[in-house]
Amino acid sequence: MNEAATPEGSAPEQTGLSLFRLTWPIFFEILLFMLMGTADTLMLSGVSDEAVSAVGVVNQYTFLCILIMEVISNGAAIVIAQYLGAKRTQEASRIAAHSISLNLLLGFALSGLMLLFGHALLGRMNLQGQVLEYAKTYMGIVGGFLFLQAVINACSSLIRTYGFTKQSMYGALGMNVLHVLGNYLLIFGHFGAPKLGVTGAAISTVLSRALVLVFFVWMLYRVMEVRIALRDYVMFSKDYILKILKMGVPAGFETVMYHSCQAVFLYYVTFLGPVALASRQYANSISHYIFLFGLATGVGNSILVGRLVGANRREDAYRQALESLKWALAFTVLMVVTVVLLRQPLIGLFTNNADIIQLTAQVLVVGVLLETGRCFNLILVHALRAAGDARFTLYMGFVSMVCMSLPLGYFLVFRMNMGLAGVWFAVAADEWTRGISMWLRWRSRAWEKQSLVTPEEAPTVAALGG
Repeated sequence: MNEAATPEGSAPEQTGLSLFRLTWPIFFEILLFMLMGTADTLMLSGVSDEAVSAVGVVNQYTFLCILIMEVISNGAAIVIAQYLGAKRTQEASRIAAHSISLNLLLGFALSGLMLLFGHALLGRMNLQGQVLEYAKTYMGIVGGFLFLQAVINACSSLIRTYGFTKQSMYGALGMNVLHVLGNYLLIFGHFGAPKLGVTGAAISTVLSRALVLVFFVWMLYRVMEVRIALRDYVMFSKDYILKILKMGVPAGFETVMYHSCQAVFLYYVTFLGPVALASRQYANSISHYIFLFGLATGVGNSILVGRLVGANRREDAYRQALESLKWALAFTVLMVVTVVLLRQPLIGLFTNNADIIQLTAQVLVVGVLLETGRCFNLILVHALRAAGDARFTLYMGFVSMVCMSLPLGYFLVFRMNMGLAGVWFAVAADEWTRGISMWLRWRSRAWEKQSLVTPEEAPTVAALGG
């Protein structure tokens, strides 16, 4: 094993990793994406409001595609973490190859769909005039190269799973910096570059992804203990694919279900008027920074739990998740209390409309209830998935989000006339219902029977296309 493949950290001793060393790069990686997304919007606003609107619509579709592509990446990350914990590095390498190949195939399929049906999809969004033309241009370029993001997702997820979250952060930083620089050159035509507007933003997106993909592939080969053999990209094991899908599909459905419910809540808010819509947007923007630490801790904790479960160190995995929850919850409480105390000046950074400030401040207070419940899910849902118990989180998500939260939100908003606060209470009820159920599930230790690593395996292999 080369020197680059020795992760930093000391605890737990067998994994060679620590929660802090895993979590802080993930934290900054997610933060960078948030900040760069804001910068992207601000730069396009220099073209026109129509440009921002068009790219925003297209990004709704590309975001959905990215969620679909993460089915493979997330599933493979869970399986590989357990195999690494079991010291079965050769098999982990083969599963990594499966993840890259499957993501590339899925990316090609989604890119083709965007090219073939993108204009039809945009036509159904009631876009007109210049907005529609901008959207078609952006969709044709960015949508046609979605397969680049598919492979980036696979490689960055694998690098994190091998314990090198810092390197994944560097890749994310590089991609976003290149994208902003590309925007500066190609949107506005600086330093002799052509002034291309929305087309320039699309080209910048594709070029930054292509360049950073080279870095991710190079880094992946450096961090792997057993490097991928070329044949492993085209020789598929049915057993490995089924394990990837067993973990990835429930997690993917759960994520899509969550965002679909948020879309329904947005539909509720459209009936409350422009003040409520703006307040929802500002409150969500602030809340993203509140749960950022919990999300990063959940991802880092899942890597540790997966390895510990794979190593058959179930007691250590059990205690690791509860310890991670303790730290994440303490930080979340600190953040949400700070936001509540400073809510007026924070909201004032976005708007000076008194009605919007008052309504946003109201729902941020309700956020004390929402964010603490969400913290349980960010840690324990990831832990249960890492332990192989992904189906439970999906089933519970359906019961809580779809069957309970959506009807409750409708009742509170339209029957009890609670307005936007009703939406926040409904989401908080969902977070706490799932949070308590995940805590009880983890404490029950039923997940211990869901390990993906079996003592004896003889995977069946088939050639790609054979």
